[in-house]
Amino acid sequence: MADDLPDLRDLIARYPASWLGALGLAPWEITARAAALIAERIGGLDGTYRVGDGVAIHAQAIVEPGATVKPPAIIGPACFVATGAYLRGGCWLEADCIVGPGAELKSAFLFAGAAAAHFNFVGDSILGASVNLEAGAIIANHRNEAPDRPILLRLGDRLIETGTRKFGALVGDEARIGANAVIAPGAVIDRRTIVPRLGLIDQGG
Repeated sequence: MADDLPDLRDLIARYPASWLGALGLAPWEITARAAALIAERIGGLDGTYRVGDGVAIHAQAIVEPGATVKPPAIIGPACFVATGAYLRGGCWLEADCIVGPGAELKSAFLFAGAAAAHFNFVGDSILGASVNLEAGAIIANHRNEAPDRPILLRLGDRLIETGTRKFGALVGDEARIGANAVIAPGAVIDRRTIVPRLGLIDQGG
């Protein structure tokens, strides 16, 4: 697996230089440990964040009344979390991210400018910079048809055993996921990929 990690990190331009890349973990290990990793990081934030009950919100971020943000979570500068949004399981929004009404994030990491703006689900996933999910697009994190089988991740012609039953996707910078598209668990989506509306990406073995 170690030989595959540089390839996985290269799919997101900022991933190697970020605190996530410095962890030396596979993407599915990061999402599996999301709560602990984010809780630990909250302790090192500067005074530009308001911290209360395990949630850190930057002074320049907006979290509307009626949004549900469960701890731990970090919401970075200029992020917007709308009424009706639901964040749980450990979520990190870097900067300029949007989580809109009816959107749910679970153990998700969003790099700068990523948006899940309308009725989305993003589970156990890492979204690169400026990724955009149109209305109703889903990144699933669990396979109903094989609930006891660990998720496989395809990288080129290789299938990588993640060892976890919950992992969504690693999505490269500037990818565009069309309205009502579904990304099945264990996906790797390259930079600037455009997934059509009503599209299905299922790379699992």
